[in-house]
Amino acid sequence: MKKILIIEDDSFLSEMYSTKLIQEGFETEIAVDGEQGIDKIKNIKPDLVLLDIVLPKMDGFEILESIKKDPEFKNIPIILLTNLGQKNEIEKGLSLGADEYIIKAHFTPTAVVAKVKEILKSKNNE
Repeated sequence: MKKILIIEDDSFLSEMYSTKLIQEGFETEIAVDGEQGIDKIKNIKPDLVLLDIVLPKMDGFEILESIKKDPEFKNIPIILLTNLGQKNEIEKGLSLGADEYIIKAHFTPTAVVAKVKEILKSKNNE
């Protein structure tokens, strides 16, 4: 069973994504701020991370940068899941190593799960 870590400070959203992922056969963990997110990545080594950018204590860009610099965790796929949709933010996220940049308002939870499956499948085929 693939483990997905959701780093999201909005409990309504994190529960919604978690429920949808569990229905699709994934195991989920939730972190509510950046520091907890980094700890959980190191402790549970998820198969994929759904990462918000606007977070307390440490933002998503800092987490992304930190994980991608760490040889032990740099291959974990990370999907930025955010409402920040400016071109420069998208470019920054992708240049820091995000596998995908999803704007929450444009994707249903079902579409997010489909994207998770797609990325995990492509990583398994590499």
